[in-house]
Amino acid sequence: MWTIIEQIFPYAILFTIPLLITALGGLFSERSGIVNIGLEGLMVIGAFSGAMTIHFLQGTWSNNTLVLWVGILVAMIVGVLFSLLHAFASINLSANQIISGTAINLIATALTVFLARNITGSGNIRITSGFSPMDIPVLSSIPVIGDLFFTKTYPTTWFILLVLLISTFVLYKTKFGLRLRSCGEYPQAAEAAGVNVKRIRYSGVLISGAFSGLGGALIIVTYAGEFTGTVSGLGFLALASLIFGQWRPLGILAATFFFGFASTVANVSQVIPELAVFPPIILKIFPYVVTLIALVIFSKSSQAPKAAGETFDSGKR
Repeated sequence: MWTIIEQIFPYAILFTIPLLITALGGLFSERSGIVNIGLEGLMVIGAFSGAMTIHFLQGTWSNNTLVLWVGILVAMIVGVLFSLLHAFASINLSANQIISGTAINLIATALTVFLARNITGSGNIRITSGFSPMDIPVLSSIPVIGDLFFTKTYPTTWFILLVLLISTFVLYKTKFGLRLRSCGEYPQAAEAAGVNVKRIRYSGVLISGAFSGLGGALIIVTYAGEFTGTVSGLGFLALASLIFGQWRPLGILAATFFFGFASTVANVSQVIPELAVFPPIILKIFPYVVTLIALVIFSKSSQAPKAAGETFDSGKR
């Protein structure tokens, strides 16, 4: 059993990281009061723009590591720009946030496949090489912990964990974080205290766009290596992780790791003899069945921001 865990663990972390950063983006959006179910579409946009940037730069730049980070940066910028659509519709036009998020998902998938086919001649965009896993010196030699956390690790993993720590500090220890959370709970009270609710909500949605675009790009530069027009529903799993984690950073970390581990078991089951005894279809649907069960169980005890999904009219009490 321990051997199986050692084999699976690095890949579980690998699958967890895109989920974690995307769910963290959803956290900023919903804590500001804007429900964002367009995380899937924003991830697709990020995966497309990151893959396209890297695809063209790898033929001209010699520094592959720099190319990968530039691709990630472009994915974040495009994610921000695309999330402006959701922000404008939800905040300025007071549109239904669920419908707006659904539109983001539909537009992103159709637009990226159309562009990919017209630019490259096919719906796929392949990159030459992504980040390579590595063992961290000294730390990888620590018994048990070293094998699990510091072996076959990616630089992007530690970057995202740093973002998680910074985000937690920002949400709970800064003036911006206090204002963001107040806009998701009592926007009228926040406005009465002098907070520009619309500006704060724009900030939350744009952060979710940047983080989701980053999550999509991470899929390309770590384990996928190719844009195929989809991120396999990871945006919806990230949304489920946000709910399962009760809109808290550490809760989201635990939830995304759980779903990441479950997804890894499904993906590697056929190459690990001990897992090959289970029917593949059972392991494939396992993460999604667990997601549904978790959402049903925790729906009544959900601690979502009170004003999430509600339109806000300035000056109205």
